[in-house]
Amino acid sequence: MRALRAPVASRSNAVHAGAWWLWAVGLAVAASRTTNPLLLGLIVGVAGYVVAARRTDAPWARSYGAFVKLGLFVIGLRVLFSVLLGSPIPGAHELFTLPEVPVPDWADGIRIGGRVTGEQLLFALYEGAKLATLLICVGAANSLANPARLLKSLPGALYEAGVAVVVAMTFAPNLVADVLRLRTARRLRGRPTGGVRAVAQIALPVLEGALERSVAVAASMDARGYGRTAQVPPAVRRTTNVLTLGGLLGVCAGSYGLLAAEGARFGVPLMAAGLLAAAGGLWLGGRRSVRSRYRPDRWGVRSWLIAASGAAVAALMIRAATVAPDALRPGVVPPTWPELPLWPALSVLIGLLPAFVAPLPPSPTDPVPVSAASEESTP
Repeated sequence: MRALRAPVASRSNAVHAGAWWLWAVGLAVAASRTTNPLLLGLIVGVAGYVVAARRTDAPWARSYGAFVKLGLFVIGLRVLFSVLLGSPIPGAHELFTLPEVPVPDWADGIRIGGRVTGEQLLFALYEGAKLATLLICVGAANSLANPARLLKSLPGALYEAGVAVVVAMTFAPNLVADVLRLRTARRLRGRPTGGVRAVAQIALPVLEGALERSVAVAASMDARGYGRTAQVPPAVRRTTNVLTLGGLLGVCAGSYGLLAAEGARFGVPLMAAGLLAAAGGLWLGGRRSVRSRYRPDRWGVRSWLIAASGAAVAALMIRAATVAPDALRPGVVPPTWPELPLWPALSVLIGLLPAFVAPLPPSPTDPVPVSAASEESTP
Protein backbone atom coordinates (compact mmCIF):
# COMPACT_ATOMS: atom_id res chain seq x y z
CA MET A 1 0.00 0.00 0.00
CA ARG A 2 2.91 2.36 0.56
CA ALA A 3 3.85 2.08 -3.13
CA LEU A 4 0.35 3.17 -4.12
CA ARG A 5 0.35 6.37 -2.07
CA ALA A 6 0.03 9.38 -4.31
CA PRO A 7 3.43 11.06 -4.81
CA VAL A 8 4.05 14.38 -6.51
CA ALA A 9 3.71 14.00 -10.28
CA SER A 10 6.92 13.63 -12.28
CA ARG A 11 7.97 12.32 -15.65
CA SER A 12 8.53 8.80 -14.28
CA ASN A 13 5.18 8.32 -12.49
CA ALA A 14 2.82 10.29 -14.77
CA VAL A 15 -0.54 8.68 -15.47
CA HIS A 16 -1.02 7.60 -19.05
CA ALA A 17 -3.36 9.95 -20.93
CA GLY A 18 -5.34 7.00 -22.26
CA ALA A 19 -6.13 5.90 -18.70
CA TRP A 20 -7.86 9.20 -18.00
CA TRP A 21 -9.96 8.86 -21.14
CA LEU A 22 -10.92 5.28 -20.29
CA TRP A 23 -11.95 6.41 -16.82
CA ALA A 24 -14.06 9.24 -18.25
CA VAL A 25 -15.65 6.97 -20.86
CA GLY A 26 -16.60 4.56 -18.07
CA LEU A 27 -18.37 7.35 -16.22
CA ALA A 28 -20.09 8.42 -19.45
CA VAL A 29 -21.33 4.88 -20.10
CA ALA A 30 -22.69 4.77 -16.55
CA ALA A 31 -24.46 8.09 -17.11
CA SER A 32 -26.03 6.81 -20.32
CA ARG A 33 -27.78 4.00 -18.42
CA THR A 34 -29.79 6.21 -16.08
CA THR A 35 -31.99 9.30 -15.97
CA ASN A 36 -32.08 9.41 -12.18
CA PRO A 37 -31.01 12.99 -11.33
CA LEU A 38 -29.50 11.84 -8.03
CA LEU A 39 -27.20 9.34 -9.76
CA LEU A 40 -26.37 11.81 -12.51
CA GLY A 41 -25.50 14.42 -9.91
CA LEU A 42 -23.35 11.86 -8.12
CA ILE A 43 -21.46 11.12 -11.36
CA VAL A 44 -20.91 14.83 -11.93
CA GLY A 45 -19.71 15.19 -8.35
CA VAL A 46 -17.26 12.29 -8.73
CA ALA A 47 -15.85 13.74 -11.97
CA GLY A 48 -15.60 17.22 -10.48
CA TYR A 49 -13.84 16.02 -7.34
CA VAL A 50 -11.24 14.08 -9.32
CA VAL A 51 -10.65 17.05 -11.64
CA ALA A 52 -10.27 19.43 -8.70
CA ALA A 53 -7.86 17.08 -6.96
CA ARG A 54 -5.65 16.06 -9.88
CA ARG A 55 -5.71 18.64 -12.67
CA THR A 56 -2.69 20.81 -13.34
CA ASP A 57 -2.32 24.52 -14.13
CA ALA A 58 -1.85 23.91 -17.87
CA PRO A 59 -4.13 25.86 -20.24
CA TRP A 60 -5.86 22.70 -21.48
CA ALA A 61 -6.69 21.76 -17.86
CA ARG A 62 -8.97 24.77 -17.39
CA SER A 63 -11.72 23.68 -19.74
CA TYR A 64 -13.80 21.75 -17.19
CA GLY A 65 -15.79 24.80 -16.14
CA ALA A 66 -16.65 25.55 -19.76
CA PHE A 67 -18.04 22.03 -20.19
CA VAL A 68 -20.13 22.42 -17.04
CA LYS A 69 -21.62 25.64 -18.42
CA LEU A 70 -22.22 23.91 -21.74
CA GLY A 71 -24.07 21.13 -19.91
CA LEU A 72 -26.32 23.64 -18.15
CA PHE A 73 -27.00 25.30 -21.49
CA VAL A 74 -27.94 21.91 -22.98
CA ILE A 75 -30.43 21.29 -20.16
CA GLY A 76 -32.08 24.66 -20.72
CA LEU A 77 -32.15 24.14 -24.49
CA ARG A 78 -33.71 20.69 -24.11
CA VAL A 79 -36.46 22.07 -21.87
CA LEU A 80 -37.05 25.00 -24.23
CA PHE A 81 -37.44 22.70 -27.23
CA SER A 82 -39.90 20.59 -25.26
CA VAL A 83 -41.99 23.69 -24.50
CA LEU A 84 -41.95 25.06 -28.03
CA LEU A 85 -42.14 21.84 -30.06
CA GLY A 86 -44.13 19.65 -27.73
CA SER A 87 -43.39 16.13 -26.58
CA PRO A 88 -44.88 12.67 -27.14
CA ILE A 89 -45.01 12.16 -23.38
CA PRO A 90 -48.65 12.26 -22.21
CA GLY A 91 -49.48 14.24 -19.12
CA ALA A 92 -52.40 15.14 -16.91
CA HIS A 93 -50.84 18.09 -15.07
CA GLU A 94 -51.23 20.99 -17.47
CA LEU A 95 -49.07 24.00 -16.60
CA PHE A 96 -49.94 26.46 -19.37
CA THR A 97 -50.92 26.58 -23.02
CA LEU A 98 -49.02 28.37 -25.78
CA PRO A 99 -50.56 29.60 -29.03
CA GLU A 100 -50.36 26.70 -31.45
CA VAL A 101 -49.07 27.36 -34.97
CA PRO A 102 -50.89 25.37 -37.69
CA VAL A 103 -48.65 23.11 -39.77
CA PRO A 104 -49.35 21.59 -43.22
CA ASP A 105 -50.60 18.05 -43.67
CA TRP A 106 -47.22 16.73 -44.81
CA ALA A 107 -45.80 17.74 -41.41
CA ASP A 108 -48.26 15.60 -39.48
CA GLY A 109 -46.81 14.70 -36.08
CA ILE A 110 -44.96 18.01 -35.65
CA ARG A 111 -46.41 20.51 -33.24
CA ILE A 112 -45.37 24.09 -32.56
CA GLY A 113 -46.79 25.49 -29.34
CA GLY A 114 -49.87 24.09 -27.64
CA ARG A 115 -50.38 22.42 -24.30
CA VAL A 116 -47.43 22.11 -21.90
CA THR A 117 -47.60 19.60 -19.07
CA GLY A 118 -45.45 18.96 -16.06
CA GLU A 119 -44.72 15.40 -17.22
CA GLN A 120 -43.17 16.52 -20.49
CA LEU A 121 -41.01 19.13 -18.76
CA LEU A 122 -39.85 16.54 -16.24
CA PHE A 123 -38.97 14.13 -19.03
CA ALA A 124 -37.06 16.87 -20.90
CA LEU A 125 -35.22 17.80 -17.71
CA TYR A 126 -34.14 14.19 -17.12
CA GLU A 127 -32.96 13.69 -20.72
CA GLY A 128 -31.14 17.01 -20.74
CA ALA A 129 -29.41 16.16 -17.47
CA LYS A 130 -28.19 12.87 -18.94
CA LEU A 131 -26.72 14.59 -22.00
CA ALA A 132 -25.15 17.27 -19.81
CA THR A 133 -23.50 14.59 -17.67
CA LEU A 134 -22.00 12.99 -20.78
CA LEU A 135 -20.53 16.34 -21.81
CA ILE A 136 -19.13 16.93 -18.33
CA CYS A 137 -17.42 13.52 -18.40
CA VAL A 138 -15.77 14.49 -21.69
CA GLY A 139 -14.73 17.78 -20.09
CA ALA A 140 -13.14 15.87 -17.21
CA ALA A 141 -11.05 13.84 -19.65
CA ASN A 142 -9.99 17.02 -21.46
CA SER A 143 -8.91 18.59 -18.17
CA LEU A 144 -6.91 15.61 -16.91
CA ALA A 145 -5.34 14.05 -20.03
CA ASN A 146 -2.47 15.92 -21.65
CA PRO A 147 -3.41 16.00 -25.37
CA ALA A 148 0.22 16.19 -26.48
CA ARG A 149 1.08 13.04 -24.51
CA LEU A 150 -2.04 11.35 -25.83
CA LEU A 151 -0.74 11.93 -29.35
CA LYS A 152 2.58 10.31 -28.48
CA SER A 153 0.78 7.17 -27.28
CA LEU A 154 -1.21 6.55 -30.46
CA PRO A 155 -0.25 3.62 -32.72
CA GLY A 156 1.92 4.47 -35.70
CA ALA A 157 -0.92 3.72 -38.12
CA LEU A 158 -3.05 6.47 -36.55
CA TYR A 159 -0.33 9.08 -36.38
CA GLU A 160 -1.64 11.31 -39.18
CA ALA A 161 -5.27 11.06 -38.06
CA GLY A 162 -4.18 11.42 -34.44
CA VAL A 163 -2.46 14.72 -35.13
CA ALA A 164 -5.68 16.12 -36.59
CA VAL A 165 -7.74 14.81 -33.66
CA VAL A 166 -5.40 16.18 -31.01
CA VAL A 167 -5.19 19.57 -32.70
CA ALA A 168 -8.99 19.65 -32.74
CA MET A 169 -9.12 18.61 -29.08
CA THR A 170 -6.73 21.35 -28.04
CA PHE A 171 -8.69 24.03 -29.88
CA ALA A 172 -11.43 24.35 -27.24
CA PRO A 173 -9.10 24.50 -24.18
CA ASN A 174 -6.79 27.01 -25.89
CA LEU A 175 -9.80 29.07 -26.93
CA VAL A 176 -11.05 29.17 -23.33
CA ALA A 177 -7.58 30.15 -22.11
CA ASP A 178 -7.37 32.97 -24.66
CA VAL A 179 -10.77 34.32 -23.67
CA LEU A 180 -9.86 34.27 -19.96
CA ARG A 181 -6.54 35.98 -20.66
CA LEU A 182 -8.14 38.74 -22.73
CA ARG A 183 -10.94 39.30 -20.24
CA THR A 184 -8.39 39.62 -17.43
CA ALA A 185 -6.39 42.12 -19.47
CA ARG A 186 -9.49 44.19 -20.19
CA ARG A 187 -10.49 44.12 -16.52
CA LEU A 188 -7.04 45.36 -15.49
CA ARG A 189 -7.33 48.21 -17.98
CA GLY A 190 -10.72 49.19 -16.61
CA ARG A 191 -12.63 48.13 -19.69
CA PRO A 192 -15.94 46.24 -19.59
CA THR A 193 -15.81 42.46 -20.03
CA GLY A 194 -19.50 41.87 -20.72
CA GLY A 195 -21.93 42.93 -23.38
CA VAL A 196 -22.05 42.62 -27.14
CA ARG A 197 -19.38 45.26 -27.75
CA ALA A 198 -16.89 43.61 -25.39
CA VAL A 199 -17.49 40.19 -26.97
CA ALA A 200 -16.89 41.65 -30.44
CA GLN A 201 -13.63 43.26 -29.29
CA ILE A 202 -12.43 40.02 -27.68
CA ALA A 203 -13.33 37.82 -30.66
CA LEU A 204 -10.79 39.32 -33.08
CA PRO A 205 -7.69 38.76 -30.88
CA VAL A 206 -8.92 35.24 -30.09
CA LEU A 207 -9.25 34.36 -33.79
CA GLU A 208 -5.87 35.93 -34.51
CA GLY A 209 -4.26 33.82 -31.79
CA ALA A 210 -5.91 30.66 -33.17
CA LEU A 211 -4.52 31.45 -36.64
CA GLU A 212 -1.02 32.01 -35.26
CA ARG A 213 -1.13 28.68 -33.42
CA SER A 214 -2.29 26.92 -36.58
CA VAL A 215 0.66 28.33 -38.55
CA ALA A 216 3.08 27.33 -35.79
CA VAL A 217 1.67 23.80 -35.63
CA ALA A 218 1.89 23.43 -39.42
CA ALA A 219 5.52 24.60 -39.41
CA SER A 220 6.50 22.22 -36.60
CA MET A 221 4.75 19.30 -38.33
CA ASP A 222 6.59 19.99 -41.58
CA ALA A 223 9.93 20.24 -39.75
CA ARG A 224 9.34 16.84 -38.16
CA GLY A 225 8.64 15.10 -41.46
CA TYR A 226 4.89 14.77 -41.02
CA GLY A 227 3.27 12.56 -43.68
CA ARG A 228 6.31 10.51 -44.70
CA THR A 229 5.62 6.78 -44.96
CA ALA A 230 7.50 3.60 -45.83
CA GLN A 231 6.62 1.17 -48.64
CA VAL A 232 4.79 -2.05 -47.69
CA PRO A 233 3.54 -4.95 -49.87
CA PRO A 234 0.01 -4.59 -51.35
CA ALA A 235 -1.21 -7.70 -49.51
CA VAL A 236 -0.29 -6.14 -46.18
CA ARG A 237 -2.14 -2.95 -47.09
CA ARG A 238 -5.30 -4.84 -48.03
CA THR A 239 -5.20 -6.96 -44.88
CA THR A 240 -4.66 -3.85 -42.81
CA ASN A 241 -7.65 -2.12 -44.37
CA VAL A 242 -9.94 -5.12 -43.86
CA LEU A 243 -8.96 -5.65 -40.22
CA THR A 244 -9.07 -1.96 -39.33
CA LEU A 245 -12.39 -1.26 -41.05
CA GLY A 246 -14.02 -4.42 -39.69
CA GLY A 247 -12.69 -3.73 -36.22
CA LEU A 248 -13.95 -0.17 -36.21
CA LEU A 249 -17.39 -1.31 -37.36
CA GLY A 250 -17.42 -3.84 -34.54
CA VAL A 251 -16.41 -1.17 -32.03
CA CYS A 252 -19.16 1.15 -33.28
CA ALA A 253 -21.78 -1.60 -33.06
CA GLY A 254 -20.54 -2.62 -29.61
CA SER A 255 -20.58 0.99 -28.41
CA TYR A 256 -24.15 1.37 -29.58
CA GLY A 257 -25.06 -1.80 -27.72
CA LEU A 258 -23.46 -0.53 -24.52
CA LEU A 259 -25.19 2.85 -24.76
CA ALA A 260 -28.58 1.47 -25.83
CA ALA A 261 -31.15 0.45 -23.29
CA GLU A 262 -31.23 -3.27 -24.16
CA GLY A 263 -28.00 -3.92 -26.03
CA ALA A 264 -25.57 -4.98 -23.31
CA ARG A 265 -25.76 -8.65 -24.37
CA PHE A 266 -24.30 -8.17 -27.83
CA GLY A 267 -22.43 -4.95 -27.03
CA VAL A 268 -19.61 -6.52 -25.00
CA PRO A 269 -18.76 -9.38 -27.46
CA LEU A 270 -18.87 -7.04 -30.46
CA MET A 271 -16.73 -4.51 -28.67
CA ALA A 272 -14.13 -7.14 -27.74
CA ALA A 273 -14.01 -8.63 -31.25
CA GLY A 274 -13.80 -5.20 -32.83
CA LEU A 275 -10.96 -4.15 -30.55
CA LEU A 276 -8.97 -7.28 -31.36
CA ALA A 277 -9.46 -6.87 -35.11
CA ALA A 278 -8.66 -3.17 -34.98
CA ALA A 279 -5.54 -3.81 -32.88
CA GLY A 280 -4.29 -6.30 -35.48
CA GLY A 281 -4.95 -3.85 -38.30
CA LEU A 282 -3.23 -1.02 -36.45
CA TRP A 283 -0.22 -3.21 -35.74
CA LEU A 284 0.13 -4.06 -39.43
CA GLY A 285 -0.54 -0.45 -40.44
CA GLY A 286 2.18 0.76 -38.11
CA ARG A 287 4.76 -0.79 -40.46
CA ARG A 288 4.18 2.13 -42.85
CA SER A 289 5.19 4.67 -40.24
CA VAL A 290 8.79 5.84 -40.16
CA ARG A 291 8.22 7.90 -37.03
CA SER A 292 10.40 7.21 -34.02
CA ARG A 293 9.28 7.73 -30.43
CA TYR A 294 11.20 9.63 -27.79
CA ARG A 295 10.62 8.53 -24.22
CA PRO A 296 7.19 6.88 -24.67
CA ASP A 297 4.76 7.00 -21.78
CA ARG A 298 4.55 4.01 -19.50
CA TRP A 299 1.33 2.28 -18.55
CA GLY A 300 1.99 1.61 -14.88
CA VAL A 301 0.00 0.30 -11.95
CA ARG A 302 -1.68 3.64 -11.31
CA SER A 303 -2.85 3.84 -14.92
CA TRP A 304 -4.32 0.36 -14.67
CA LEU A 305 -6.15 1.27 -11.45
CA ILE A 306 -7.60 4.47 -12.97
CA ALA A 307 -8.77 2.72 -16.14
CA ALA A 308 -10.16 -0.20 -14.13
CA SER A 309 -12.16 2.12 -11.88
CA GLY A 310 -13.96 3.61 -14.88
CA ALA A 311 -14.58 0.18 -16.36
CA ALA A 312 -15.95 -1.06 -13.03
CA VAL A 313 -18.37 1.86 -12.78
CA ALA A 314 -19.64 1.21 -16.32
CA ALA A 315 -19.99 -2.56 -15.82
CA LEU A 316 -21.83 -2.26 -12.50
CA MET A 317 -24.23 0.37 -13.87
CA ILE A 318 -24.97 -1.79 -16.92
CA ARG A 319 -25.73 -4.64 -14.56
CA ALA A 320 -27.94 -2.39 -12.43
CA ALA A 321 -29.88 -1.28 -15.52
CA THR A 322 -30.86 -4.89 -16.21
CA VAL A 323 -31.57 -5.89 -12.61
CA ALA A 324 -33.27 -2.77 -11.23
CA PRO A 325 -34.29 -0.55 -14.18
CA ASP A 326 -36.99 1.27 -12.22
CA ALA A 327 -34.46 2.65 -9.74
CA LEU A 328 -32.28 4.02 -12.54
CA ARG A 329 -35.17 5.56 -14.50
CA PRO A 330 -37.67 7.36 -12.25
CA GLY A 331 -41.25 7.38 -13.43
CA VAL A 332 -42.51 10.36 -15.40
CA VAL A 333 -46.11 9.27 -16.07
CA PRO A 334 -47.19 9.48 -13.31
CA PRO A 335 -44.36 11.52 -11.76
CA THR A 336 -42.50 9.79 -8.95
CA TRP A 337 -39.93 11.21 -6.59
CA PRO A 338 -36.46 9.85 -7.52
CA GLU A 339 -34.72 7.71 -4.95
CA LEU A 340 -31.01 7.05 -4.59
CA PRO A 341 -30.43 3.30 -5.02
CA LEU A 342 -27.75 2.04 -2.67
CA TRP A 343 -25.49 -0.25 -4.65
CA PRO A 344 -25.58 1.72 -7.93
CA ALA A 345 -24.55 4.78 -5.90
CA LEU A 346 -21.72 2.82 -4.31
CA SER A 347 -20.70 1.68 -7.80
CA VAL A 348 -20.39 5.29 -8.94
CA LEU A 349 -18.21 6.08 -5.92
CA ILE A 350 -15.60 3.66 -7.30
CA GLY A 351 -14.84 6.41 -9.79
CA LEU A 352 -13.24 8.40 -6.95
CA LEU A 353 -10.24 6.05 -6.95
CA PRO A 354 -8.10 8.30 -9.23
CA ALA A 355 -8.31 11.08 -6.65
CA PHE A 356 -6.30 8.87 -4.27
CA VAL A 357 -3.92 6.90 -6.53
CA ALA A 358 -3.03 9.44 -9.23
CA PRO A 359 0.09 11.54 -8.57
CA LEU A 360 -0.45 14.95 -7.04
CA PRO A 361 -0.04 17.85 -9.49
CA PRO A 362 3.09 19.91 -8.82
CA SER A 363 2.60 23.24 -7.11
CA PRO A 364 3.37 26.45 -9.05
CA THR A 365 6.45 27.04 -6.86
CA ASP A 366 8.03 23.68 -7.79
CA PRO A 367 10.84 23.92 -10.37
CA VAL A 368 9.94 22.50 -13.78
CA PRO A 369 12.64 20.52 -15.61
CA VAL A 370 13.63 21.84 -19.02
CA SER A 371 12.77 18.54 -20.73
CA ALA A 372 9.29 18.49 -19.19
CA ALA A 373 8.63 22.08 -20.22
CA SER A 374 9.67 21.34 -23.79
CA GLU A 375 7.42 18.28 -23.95
CA GLU A 376 4.46 20.31 -22.69
CA SER A 377 4.92 22.80 -25.53
CA THR A 378 5.41 20.21 -28.27
CA PRO A 379 2.30 19.95 -30.50
